[in-house]
Amino acid sequence: MLLPTHEKQFGFWAMRRKGLPNITIAQELGISRQAVSRALLAMDEKVGAALREMANANQIAIERVNTERGILLGRSIPFQTAAIIFVSEKHGMQVWYEHEGNCGICPRYIECIELLWDYANEMGIKIEKTADPTKMADELFTKVKGMA
Repeated sequence: MLLPTHEKQFGFWAMRRKGLPNITIAQELGISRQAVSRALLAMDEKVGAALREMANANQIAIERVNTERGILLGRSIPFQTAAIIFVSEKHGMQVWYEHEGNCGICPRYIECIELLWDYANEMGIKIEKTADPTKMADELFTKVKGMA
């Protein structure tokens, strides 16, 4: 299941994740609080279903899910390591496995750095500037786990 990130409901969800209360979302968009609440309930169901589907597809045993934040914490059965599935406004649904990467030789080095910075910004999380994506990920996901 792909998340409909282009739909209005996702926009409401992203605004709430940034900390805006329903009343503020309603006022900014010129709609009723009830419309916002209904849209958020529907989007929470979609986010939860998408997170669980992604966990199932990647053989991740679910430990915790926070649909309002778009976070699923679990454990990869085949890799025997912690895993996090998260929703990024810019990057869509992502799966990250806890690992010690050899980032200096990885062809996805820049992509990882961008993903981690973008996601930290979306979540309003401050992380240390470092050239090591593994350290960035450890810091970021330790903070994300506290939100889940």
